[in-house]
Amino acid sequence: MTLPHPLPEQDPELTTFNALRVGVFDSGLGGLSMMAALRHSLPGATFHYVADSGHAPYGERDDAFILARCEAITQALLDMGADMIVVACNTATAVAIRELRHAWPRLPFIGVEPGIKPAITLSPSGRIGVLATPMTLASAKFRSLVDAHAAGMALTLQPCPGLAAEIEKGALDSPALRGLVQRFSAPLLQADVDTAVLGCTHYPLIRPLFEAALPGVRLVDTSGAVARHARRLAQVLVHTGERSAAADAADLTLWTTGDPMHLQSVARQWLDAPTLRARALGD
Repeated sequence: MTLPHPLPEQDPELTTFNALRVGVFDSGLGGLSMMAALRHSLPGATFHYVADSGHAPYGERDDAFILARCEAITQALLDMGADMIVVACNTATAVAIRELRHAWPRLPFIGVEPGIKPAITLSPSGRIGVLATPMTLASAKFRSLVDAHAAGMALTLQPCPGLAAEIEKGALDSPALRGLVQRFSAPLLQADVDTAVLGCTHYPLIRPLFEAALPGVRLVDTSGAVARHARRLAQVLVHTGERSAAADAADLTLWTTGDPMHLQSVARQWLDAPTLRARALGD
């Protein structure tokens, strides 16, 4: 199992988040790449993870469809008692998070975006590759991120069509996946990047394949930063009393619009939690 790098530091002033319910969702399996960091950062919290695998991948859907799915899943998580929601999908964040915050103004939402800012800090040369879905790279949110932080940087933007869909199949070291990773990594090698952003939450699930395809290149994902932000918001909820009254029996419940056994199998591998069970979530 590959854990997020680095895991967030714990705050000694608050050691447990009992009775806090956190909703997390992604178009499919990708958000699992953030769960280890979130659970470490919010000990005692109850998590409900929704994989919308029946409609994945979002990176190949239109904006209206993605927004509708995000609204439906948000409502489902609220029905489960969620106090805050992590939109653990770059494409969903780019397309929908503004509308979600407008629709539920009192509900804390945490989005994810490609780690341009940490990559700039880490890159000695300023030659940075960004691997992401075509929709993420084409979004106005991503363009604003680049305009705000990447002036003077030599960015190689590499769309990866089909990669998230292949990861969704669950065979995380298949010949097909290795071939796609090699193909999408080649332009970054040609550009002599020293740092590469894994700009889709699915991609850290196959981090070892990218490490092999991009030797000597530092890989950046944002799971640690997202977990730290979640902790800050959770502290506010705890101190103000704006949280659920009681914890659930399980600390993590998995839901999916796809095949529960498939989600369960991948989650057990990734999270090193052999007792996890997944449930079906209706549309």
